[in-house]
Amino acid sequence: MGAMSARPNTEAAAQQAENTAPHRAGFACFVGRPNAGKSTLTNALVGQKVAITSNRPQTTRHTVRGIVHRDDAQLILVDTPGLHKPRTLLGERLNDVVRTTWAEVDVIGFCLPADQKLGPGDKFIVKELAAIKKTPKIAIITKTDLVESKALAEQLLAVSALADELGFEWAEIIPVSAVKDQQVSLLADLIAPLLPESPPLYPEGDLTDEPEMVMVAELIREAALEGVRDELPHSIAVVVEEMLPREDRPADKPLLDIHANVYIERPSQKGIIIGPKGKRLKDVGTKSRKHIEALLGTPVFLDLHVKVAKDWQRDPKQLRKLGF
Repeated sequence: MGAMSARPNTEAAAQQAENTAPHRAGFACFVGRPNAGKSTLTNALVGQKVAITSNRPQTTRHTVRGIVHRDDAQLILVDTPGLHKPRTLLGERLNDVVRTTWAEVDVIGFCLPADQKLGPGDKFIVKELAAIKKTPKIAIITKTDLVESKALAEQLLAVSALADELGFEWAEIIPVSAVKDQQVSLLADLIAPLLPESPPLYPEGDLTDEPEMVMVAELIREAALEGVRDELPHSIAVVVEEMLPREDRPADKPLLDIHANVYIERPSQKGIIIGPKGKRLKDVGTKSRKHIEALLGTPVFLDLHVKVAKDWQRDPKQLRKLGF
């Protein structure tokens, strides 16, 4: 009996070592050309739909944060809008938001789709990243499910060579497929040690710190863009005016009334959004309501109105009113 207890219990020792490892918490953001898979990756890491995904550039307007809770670390994902050459006041504001965010995070993940050659847009972003000296940078090759291994290998070499050319080194280079859930948890494993030692910054149940009204507006906007991307790519803004629990409802049958306005820039766009006999707007309501109910965990009555805010993208007063 004595002999047995003399043998070290390796499992217990490992457990103890694990418990003494410091907890880490911090911020990471994914950057890359529009459509590089940043929001999809955020959603895959968090495991729930928090960032708005769209295959149209510039749809993530707000710093939607996803929060990944782990035993050893808490990773807060800041989803910045794509950096691009600005054409409008809105574009310039977005770029300022991007640079400020980059300067404040602990890790930057540069996303490059596996199925697209490294283009001028990518080089423009990586050059900006090279200027941010202190922050560790990870290169993430996304959408690996779309290519053969030879093309993937070429992409990994190209992104490595680009860093050499600009005089810096990636902390890690990792291929992932968010859609197929390949290497997504490995990515979290690689980011965690790069975060500063810190207790968790958010309570366990939080997935995002975006105010609910902003997230609801994003879900409506995503549904509104669905069928009209080509006609109105960026001319849609959504403002949730109020969210109120319906009075006189029994406690076990709550209903939340949500009143929201969909803003477009010109009267001629109204018909496009509303659709023949109001069908399209109805679809927008049905689709976004499902997502909103899943997000808030309660039945919702959604009241949508389409309004014209003339040329809102170029007007600072309107931009402020619409939350930019």
